Amino acid sequence: MSPNQRAPSRRARAKSEEFPTPTRQQSERRLNELARARIVIEEIWPRIDCGAFPLKRVTGDAIAVWADILCDGHEIIGAAVHWRHQGTRSWSIMPMRHVDNDRWRGGFALERAGLHEYAIEAWRDLFATWRAGCLKKRQAGQPVDVEVLAGRELVERARDGASRTNTRALDALLAEIDAADDAAAALLSPGTEETMSRLGPKADVTRSATFEVYADRPAAAFSAWYELMPRSQSGSADRHGTFDDVIARLPYVRDLGFDVLYFPPIHPIGRTKRKGRNNSLEAGPDDPGSPYAIGAPEGGHDAIHPELGTFDDFARLVAAAQEHGLEIALDFAIQCSLDHPWIKEHPEWFDWRPDGTIQYAENPPKKYEDIVNVHFYGEALPDLWFALRDVVLFWIAHGVKIFRVDNPHTKPLPFWQWMIREVQTRHPEAIFLAEAFTRPKMMKRLAKIGFTQSYSYFTWRETKPEFIEYLTELTQTECREYMRPNFFANTPDINPHHLQTGGRPMFRARLVLAATLAGNYGIYNGFELCEAEPVPGREEYLDSEKYEIRAWDWDRPGNIRDDVALLNRIRHEHQAFRNFSGLRFYNAWNDHILYYGKMTPAMDSFVLVFVNLDPHNVQGADVEVPLWEFGLPDHASIEAVDLVRDTRFTLNGKVHHIRLDPDESPYAIWQLLPRRSAP
Repeated sequence: MSPNQRAPSRRARAKSEEFPTPTRQQSERRLNELARARIVIEEIWPRIDCGAFPLKRVTGDAIAVWADILCDGHEIIGAAVHWRHQGTRSWSIMPMRHVDNDRWRGGFALERAGLHEYAIEAWRDLFATWRAGCLKKRQAGQPVDVEVLAGRELVERARDGASRTNTRALDALLAEIDAADDAAAALLSPGTEETMSRLGPKADVTRSATFEVYADRPAAAFSAWYELMPRSQSGSADRHGTFDDVIARLPYVRDLGFDVLYFPPIHPIGRTKRKGRNNSLEAGPDDPGSPYAIGAPEGGHDAIHPELGTFDDFARLVAAAQEHGLEIALDFAIQCSLDHPWIKEHPEWFDWRPDGTIQYAENPPKKYEDIVNVHFYGEALPDLWFALRDVVLFWIAHGVKIFRVDNPHTKPLPFWQWMIREVQTRHPEAIFLAEAFTRPKMMKRLAKIGFTQSYSYFTWRETKPEFIEYLTELTQTECREYMRPNFFANTPDINPHHLQTGGRPMFRARLVLAATLAGNYGIYNGFELCEAEPVPGREEYLDSEKYEIRAWDWDRPGNIRDDVALLNRIRHEHQAFRNFSGLRFYNAWNDHILYYGKMTPAMDSFVLVFVNLDPHNVQGADVEVPLWEFGLPDHASIEAVDLVRDTRFTLNGKVHHIRLDPDESPYAIWQLLPRRSAP
């Protein structure tokens, strides 16, 4: 080292070691990787969290796929959507078309239930690029002899790598070109273009990541649920109801127009620390206890409470329900009474306190002394996970394909993601409803990982701005790609304050809101009777069926059974109500009147709904009839049908007045008939 040279400092040596100069071989490898990525596929839509979770659709839907596809230069790009039902070896291919500004669109139909996967493939279309250049020269009167040779060479290249069937087609094309008086014209013909678009050579073929979409059966997106306690169906508070009593009630539920008949747990109920009436800590000798205290000497989650009947009785109920157009849904509650067989058989599945006693469930200040929770990790993994999955598979084998899941947000998310996929791989028709009244992001995460339907905040939305904000989020943001709300108006656990104070008009208003805003909605029995007696100061029912057997007078004065039947009939007769995202809010110049439309994408079913949110006063408002949705001017006329009164009329012009008397009818529903409109 010369005197003028200095050794690298320690900092320089450390920096060199931290950022080493790549070798020629490393640079070349990187160069080749980038060079192969000549075509860019980005901004793919729809997808959830960059493709981490499946989209949700139903069978019969056509899914539209969008992407930005770019390449340098002026060469012509080809693109296609590749898709298949999971488990199918071969891929189906649907071409994509260029829309504008490097945006491409394609799609495919979901003909089977279950998980599908799709990807986008793009390439430089050598023949299309050749054809465009040759056509320009020919139209300009320039010689194209060399271009003809190049075009024929592309056909030969396609032939060299073709299958036997395609080889014959390309041989015929080459023969046609060679025999033509004008080879250029033969190469540029529409027939050649069509053949080469399918079979021509592709350069720089690039494939996106693979994304998933789950196609549910239609009942996942459109259903009306009726919840009842089987033990309260005998007609007497002194006799425990049976499955036969429920069978006798099926015509009632059918005539109300429901699709799903949902039961809280039907399993044996524990006796240790059994709850008494109104959640009392002291149970009398005849108190039936809470059905959520699952498990007794007679069995656990795969057993039936003896007083309800046998498995043969249950099979007759499932069959009878199907004959009435109803499907049975069961509660899947992962909790155990202190008498559940699992506690003795698998003590490692439970939490035990330092004094040797089992940890019962609590959510301070609430205590649930009659139940204990399992834990999912430690020695419980994996056996508990398989046992719970097998409970669901057990009931599917007994004819149940719909499960309302109790408090899923208190159980591990990985368990649900695994379990639902395990079940739906075997039974794509299975439906899971998440009963999770919890934080918004947790509710959305449960939907993303696989829950078919979700409870929502509908029960606590009361004002016009609240409805508009919440429903806009559910129907017009990314949320609509994975979360299907089920608008339950009440539940055995929830007797909302507006029902306690709003009387019959409020029940009617909440019914029409639930039934027409959402594709899925439900009521718990007693709603149609306007049952609202609360535990003072709480959103709970006094004399709750959760803790005692009730006898109901289904014909008692003031009931709204006619409204229920009407709404369910209207829902089934008008396709617009099946399109959850086809919701639009319109102007009604009164904050007490919520006004919205439901429509199909083809606009062949269009319905307007008006609801008076004030149960105590008549409310009126000027409203805008959305003539613009049909491309009509403000002064146009359109025919309409009042679906509540079954009358027909003509609306002349855009602005009209509506008056809603809560004692007469707090709602109105109009069907617009655009095909008979006149400007």
